[in-house]
Amino acid sequence: MKLTRQLFLVVFILAASIIGIQCAQAQHQEYYPDTDTAIQHRLEEWKDLKFGLLMHWGPYSQWGVVESWSICPEDLSWATGGRKPGIADNYNDYVKAYENLQTTFNPIKFNPEKWAAAAKDAGMKYMVFTTKHHDGFSMFDTKYTDYKITDPKTPFAANPRSNVTKEIFSAFRKEHFWIGAYFSKPDWHSDFYWWKKFPAADRNPNYSVKKYPEQWKKFTDFTHNQINELMSDYGKVDILWLDGGQVRKTSDEEIKRYLSDTSEGSRWARNPQSQDIDMVRLVKEARAKQPKLIVVDRAVPGEQQNYLTPEQHIPENGLPYPWETCMTMGNSWSYVPNDTYKTANEIIEKLVDIVSKGGNYLLNIGPGPDGELDPNAYQRLKEIGAWMKVNGEAIYGSRIFSSFSEGESIRYTQSKDGTTQYIFFFNFPETKQLLTKIQFSKKARLQLLGSKSRLSWKQQQNGVEINLPASLKSVTDYVWVVKVSN
Repeated sequence: MKLTRQLFLVVFILAASIIGIQCAQAQHQEYYPDTDTAIQHRLEEWKDLKFGLLMHWGPYSQWGVVESWSICPEDLSWATGGRKPGIADNYNDYVKAYENLQTTFNPIKFNPEKWAAAAKDAGMKYMVFTTKHHDGFSMFDTKYTDYKITDPKTPFAANPRSNVTKEIFSAFRKEHFWIGAYFSKPDWHSDFYWWKKFPAADRNPNYSVKKYPEQWKKFTDFTHNQINELMSDYGKVDILWLDGGQVRKTSDEEIKRYLSDTSEGSRWARNPQSQDIDMVRLVKEARAKQPKLIVVDRAVPGEQQNYLTPEQHIPENGLPYPWETCMTMGNSWSYVPNDTYKTANEIIEKLVDIVSKGGNYLLNIGPGPDGELDPNAYQRLKEIGAWMKVNGEAIYGSRIFSSFSEGESIRYTQSKDGTTQYIFFFNFPETKQLLTKIQFSKKARLQLLGSKSRLSWKQQQNGVEINLPASLKSVTDYVWVVKVSN
């Protein structure tokens, strides 16, 4: 490790939860801070936002199946087990049927202004939309493939709002959201990635990149061209959120390790290889069009991973670098009929837990095939918003306190200048509460957010004792927040 590059070796938990199954496994991750002070400053501004919306959406919503993974030929539960029953009894016919969903995709209830208004009301401050997932279907008007929502084969192409990425970005930007473009580096529809000359074997290119460098160059150019479109034609973009960590430079040792790895009794990786798409140039070109762009090259250590993204998991003690937990509101990333959505209380407690540990919370909702969100999702956003309107000052712009928690059900944050602390109680204190991880100045004033009443407190030998009158329990239905002004 070179100290001059401020490299830190850290450990984080990454949940392999493609369809909501939480299979957390520890991974060593190296974090390389971007040397550009403008990007460092922009990351601090991003850390102030705390709460964002992620949306997985595409033709697959018509089947109510996991996005993309059901066409992956790996023998893993989120791939073969994610296929829609009754479609085909063999892989090739299944893929044809999946890709034919383009010809029936017609989300006539698409109304991004309604989404943006609901997200704003919930207190969300930034959004990330899947412009293209691994299946390669482009949810924007790209010039480089006809597998896109604006192609005449797609019924919705006749709609004046068919370029849904542009419409979504515009609607959220009008509500003062930061705009994030999710983009999958692998493209399982592109002949430059899964070459029709060979059968697909796994999530990787189905040919030898070393043997056919001209084919890989075509894919690299294709990827750069599509991202250039997103950076040029869709207004101000704040975050480029790249997925598909296998598309990166890898060493021979890493490839051998992938070949020997097994999961669920299967050697899932059959053709792992180094997949260099020249990320340094890609980011340089993107930032030439979008200055101060935050780039998230997920799970790829390097300066192009400006913050890390534990998936479906909240790190136990936080992480010593910028991070964001991405997590589903339901059980699936994409739309599933009758999905079970987390309660508002659970979502708020997760938000508080994440923020107390210095992270951001990117909450995913999958729109349905008609272009609407589930009514339960709207209800959750409304309930979260009611809480945020009262307690948001303890969330936005906050930073880690010296101790982020006290027991399982108390969390702390503080203002950036350190003059104000916030104490979160997941359960309302029915009796006097002794706190041992925080100290008050003699002039400290305590107030439960949502109430104008000052709270009494007393210094004890082993901490401070505060008292919340039972009458204040009705201030909120969820987490109670005490503001400490010193």
